[in-house]
Amino acid sequence: MNYSILLVEDSKEIYRMVEQALKGPLLQIDWATTISEAETLVSKNSYEIILLDIELPDGSGLELCSKIQLDSPEQPIFFLTSHDDLSEKVLGFSAGADDYITKPFNPLELKARVEAKLKKLEISKKSADHLRWNEIEINMSSQEVRILEEGKFQDTELTALEFKILTYFANRKGEVIDRDSMLNDIWGEDIHVYSRSVDTHVSKLRKKLGSVSNIIESIHGAGYKFSPTE
Repeated sequence: MNYSILLVEDSKEIYRMVEQALKGPLLQIDWATTISEAETLVSKNSYEIILLDIELPDGSGLELCSKIQLDSPEQPIFFLTSHDDLSEKVLGFSAGADDYITKPFNPLELKARVEAKLKKLEISKKSADHLRWNEIEINMSSQEVRILEEGKFQDTELTALEFKILTYFANRKGEVIDRDSMLNDIWGEDIHVYSRSVDTHVSKLRKKLGSVSNIIESIHGAGYKFSPTE
C-alpha cells in the first residue's frame, strides 16, 4: 500500500529532516510552506497524515487544523512544532490533532509515531473493506461474496448489479428501505425503472443467496430490511 503525507512547514531544514526520517519506496511526502499552499494540496489530494507546524507565514496551523477537521473529521493531523507549552498542546488536541510532536524532534520517534498511525489506518481500512456476519462475508474490493452452506462458507457468483444491491443493503443493516429510495440510490433519478423491477432483482439476489436468503426481509407495505445475525 502506498502512503502520502503532507508536511506543512516553512523551514527547508525541517523538511529535509522529515524526509530523511520517513523516506521509503511506498511513502510520498508533499511539502507546503504556507497555509494557502496546504489548502490547495488538500483540495486536490488525499493524505494519510498531515504534519503541521503552528507558526506559518500566512497564519496559524491551529486554525488550519480546525478547518480541515470541519471538512474531513477523519483526517489524521500531527502537530510538529516548537511550541512546547502545555496550553499549546491542549489547544492542538482541542483543534482535532491526533498527535503533538515538539521540535527539536528525534527522527526515530517521528518515524515510529507515523508508522504506528499508518498501521492503524491500514487495519481500519481492511476492516471497513470486509463485511462479515454469521451467514455471509462480503469483500468490497474484490467483490467476492461467501455464504454459509452446511457449516462452511462457500463462494457465490453475483452480477455487478446484484453485488451493488447486496452492498447497498449491507451498509444499511437494520434499516427499512423503501423501493423508491433503492430506485434513486442504485439506478439514479434519471433512469426509468419500475418498482416491480426492484422486486425482481431482489428476488434474483435471494435465489443466489440460497439458504441464507432470509437475511433480506420483505417488510409488507414498506420495502426491505437487511437482517443478518452477528
